[in-house]
Amino acid sequence: MKKYLLAFILALSSLAGVSFAADTGPAATPARPKDAALERARDAIAQKDWAAAQSVLKDAVARDPQNADYNNLYAYSIRKGANPDMSLVFKHYNQALSVDPKHKGAHEYIGEAYLMAGNVDKAKEHLGQLDKLCFFGCSEFTDLKKAISEYETKRTSLR
Repeated sequence: MKKYLLAFILALSSLAGVSFAADTGPAATPARPKDAALERARDAIAQKDWAAAQSVLKDAVARDPQNADYNNLYAYSIRKGANPDMSLVFKHYNQALSVDPKHKGAHEYIGEAYLMAGNVDKAKEHLGQLDKLCFFGCSEFTDLKKAISEYETKRTSLR
């Protein structure tokens, strides 16, 4: 019995350092071939060039509307850009989650979008989903939890 317990603990400890980018669903693996559109979009996002990211991702979504990462990052780039069209943001986050209901990045980002729209309850629903998906914790859960806490603190101080 101790042998199995030790093996289980070792297996769990090896998972502790595993993490994925917020634009990557759980099916992602390092062996997956590089995606030129995602690389260009990530570069534009890193430079906060939201318009360039939107352009790349709009074309990518048109070519492959069932790609959760494209939809997630497209919605993210719209949300971060000037004057975001929140209906388009929610459309693409929901499409990402329709394709991949376990997409941690999409859950985090749609939660943040709900905070922008003033809907804390919906943000908390996605935090709950992340809590289930991130059994050993993950940055997406931590980031959304922090965003909700900051939102609620700010809202309380304005009263």
